[in-house]
Amino acid sequence: MAHPIPKENSELVRLIVELRRAARSNKAPIWASVADRLERPRHQVTPVNVGHLDRLTEAGETVVVPGKLLAFGPLSKKLTVAAFSYSKDARTKIHAAGGVAITVHDLLKVKPDGAGVRLFA
Repeated sequence: MAHPIPKENSELVRLIVELRRAARSNKAPIWASVADRLERPRHQVTPVNVGHLDRLTEAGETVVVPGKLLAFGPLSKKLTVAAFSYSKDARTKIHAAGGVAITVHDLLKVKPDGAGVRLFA
């Protein structure tokens, strides 16, 4: 039996369930890890800044951020970034660098096996 998800955001609960199903059906442990991180209490989740992405990724990578992406720091690389939520300025910086900002749900549709996706938390 599945354990209950103590979240009030129905969109987040649906995403966690979808990620767990994808992890089982596609044998992709990255989606289970993303679901685990999204299930954590909010005070245990540290937001990620685009400056961190710029320092720790290579151009052209696909990155998933299980949580919120904030806009502190420069971004000079073209990245495909999937996050549960973005600040308005973070989206602007990603697009200005030539990258793409998508939802985790959209990335799950594009790469159901999780190949080539890097978890960034």
